[in-house]
Amino acid sequence: MAEPSHANPYAQAGVDTAAGDLAVELMKSAVRRTHGPEVQGGVGGFAGLFDASALRGYAKPLLATSTDGVGTKVAIAQALDKHDTIGQDLVGMVVDDIVVVGATPLFMTDYIACGKVVPERIADIVGGIARGCADTGTALIGGETAEHPGLLGVDDYDVAGAATGVVEAARALGAANVRPGDAVLALASSGLHSNGYSLVRHILTGAGISYAQHSADLGTSWGEALLEPTRLYTRPLLEVIGGLDGGIHALSHITGGGIAANLARVLPQGSWVDVDRATWSPAPVFRVLADLGGLNLTSTEGTWNLGIGFLAVVAAAAAQDAASRLTAAGIATWQVGVVSGGARPDGEFESGAKGVDGGAVRLVGAYAEDGAK
Repeated sequence: MAEPSHANPYAQAGVDTAAGDLAVELMKSAVRRTHGPEVQGGVGGFAGLFDASALRGYAKPLLATSTDGVGTKVAIAQALDKHDTIGQDLVGMVVDDIVVVGATPLFMTDYIACGKVVPERIADIVGGIARGCADTGTALIGGETAEHPGLLGVDDYDVAGAATGVVEAARALGAANVRPGDAVLALASSGLHSNGYSLVRHILTGAGISYAQHSADLGTSWGEALLEPTRLYTRPLLEVIGGLDGGIHALSHITGGGIAANLARVLPQGSWVDVDRATWSPAPVFRVLADLGGLNLTSTEGTWNLGIGFLAVVAAAAAQDAASRLTAAGIATWQVGVVSGGARPDGEFESGAKGVDGGAVRLVGAYAEDGAK
C-alpha cells in the first residue's frame, strides 16, 4: 500500500491557490485607486460593498447594468504576451454600454478564467481594468480569478465583467426622446475596439502574417496596431449630457453588428436614417485588413466599427455645440445623418437587431478618400 502523500492535492491537480493569493496582492493598489468613500470593506471580501446613500437624492433612480467580455482580441494579447491593455477594452465594452441610457457608472466587477494563474499576468490584466475604471469614474469593487487546468491551456485566459450605474428616470436617454429632424453625430473610434477580431485573425492567418510582423502601411507591428485599446467615452459623454440639459436624446455604442444595426436599436419605430459614408474616411487599419482579405469595406460594415465608436442622436439646435464639446474633449465628432419620419425610401435598411423593434438605418454613398475625416 502506498504511503499517503503530504503534498497539496489541489496543487497536484493543477490549481495553485498560492499563486492566486499573490496575484491579489499584486493588483491591490491598482484596485484601491478606483475606490471612493462609497466603497466599503476593501479588497478581498466575498462580496463588494457600495454605499447607495447617494441614491436618496434621486426622485426615481433607475439602476442600469451591463455585462460583456473582450472576445477573441485576448488571443492577440496572449500571442504577444502583452496583457496591460486588454482590461481597458473590457471597461469599454461594459461601462460604455451603461452611458448609452445616460447612466453614471457606480461600480464594476471582473472575472478572469485561466489555465494557470501567472500572478504578474493577472495583475497586468486587472491593472488595465482599474485604469479604465478610474478613467470612467467607476469603482472596481470585486472580482474573481478562476484557474481551470485541463480546460484551458496554461497561457490561455478569458475576461468578462459586469457594471452597475444609475440614472434619473426623467433623464434617461433612448428612442422615446428621438424626434424627426434630430442630428446624428459620429464619435471617432480609436481603431477596431473589441469587435470583429475573429475576422481579423482569419484574414491574417490566410495571408500568412504574424502579429510580430511589421506593417509598412500601419507604421507599427500588426500586433501593436490590433491591440490599440478601446476608446472610453463615458466621462466626456456624461459631461456633454449634463452641459446640454436635454439636448442629447439617444446614444448608440457601435459594437457587434456595426453602425447601422446598433443605431437602429435606439431609434423609434417608423423613423429612419441615411448615414452618409462620405462624411468620413475609415482608418488605415480597416482599409489594409479589407484589402488583405479581398473584401470591400462595405462588406465589413456589419462586423467592424470602421472608425465610429459611438453615435449620438441630438436635437438639431444642439448638434454644433455637442460636436464642439466632444471634439474639445479629444474625440473627433461630426454629423453623419438626420432622423427622418414618414415614408421610407426604397432600399435595404437594417432594423430589428438584438430583437429591438426600433427604427431603420442604411449607409449610403462612398467613403471619403484617405486623409479626409
